[in-house]
Amino acid sequence: MSDWDAELEDEEAGAVIRTVARQLKLWREAAGLTQAEFGTLIGYGEELVSSVERRRRIPRPEYLDAADEALGAKGKISAMKTDLEEARYPKKVRDVKRLEAESLEICSYNNSIVDGLLQTREYARAVIGARRPPFTAEELERQVDARLARQEIINPATAEPLFSFVLCESTLRRLIGGKMVMREQLERLLEVAQLPNVDLQVLPLKSEENSGLDGPFRLLKLKDGMTVALSEAAFISRAFSSPKETTLGDMRYGIIRAQALTPRESLAVIEKVRGET
Repeated sequence: MSDWDAELEDEEAGAVIRTVARQLKLWREAAGLTQAEFGTLIGYGEELVSSVERRRRIPRPEYLDAADEALGAKGKISAMKTDLEEARYPKKVRDVKRLEAESLEICSYNNSIVDGLLQTREYARAVIGARRPPFTAEELERQVDARLARQEIINPATAEPLFSFVLCESTLRRLIGGKMVMREQLERLLEVAQLPNVDLQVLPLKSEENSGLDGPFRLLKLKDGMTVALSEAAFISRAFSSPKETTLGDMRYGIIRAQALTPRESLAVIEKVRGET
């Protein structure tokens, strides 16, 4: 998917991208510069300048900073970075990020991969890069950036929201990206698990009871009292908010937590797997 496809994905992002492209073109023309002259001035090629103004490429923050300085905009162009930042990400990611920001508690079970909020950059790149048909190199980085942007919510300086993660032991032993990538990922899990508002549990492979065989899901308990359940399978992402469905999800998650090891026991397992990796 190209950046142009990303714009068409939803009108909200499209409106932001159109506004930024129009402003960049107006500032350039007001300075009496051709696209080629402007590109030389800011250190980019004429083709990229043209693509940005025609909304075929989304300018990166450093592009806006260079344009601001070259055109003497005194921060007016650089200020658009904030508006443009989230527009770079897929709509699904932005929607989930907003829900997470409104959550008092986030619960996650996964028996396939490490939850996206806990992934390192290289692990995320390996997971997303395994898609078939594959993303282009540019779209792959866009997807990785979007996933890591969601991790801002895990802030050591705050006690909210509360996080509960249950990972099947298989997610720790599956060498996604290779041994070095996986070792770094395990170290990241050990680091995050030390935060006071994070509970990390492992559901061991040797357990005879596993109520999570149907696959990964997440529960977001919002500040307004609503609970949203998110479920992903091949080709399908679904959100549920009806009390009947979210209550069932809550019950299922509670059973899975009870079947998993305690947080302290889980850390020991992660450390053991790290030593073996």
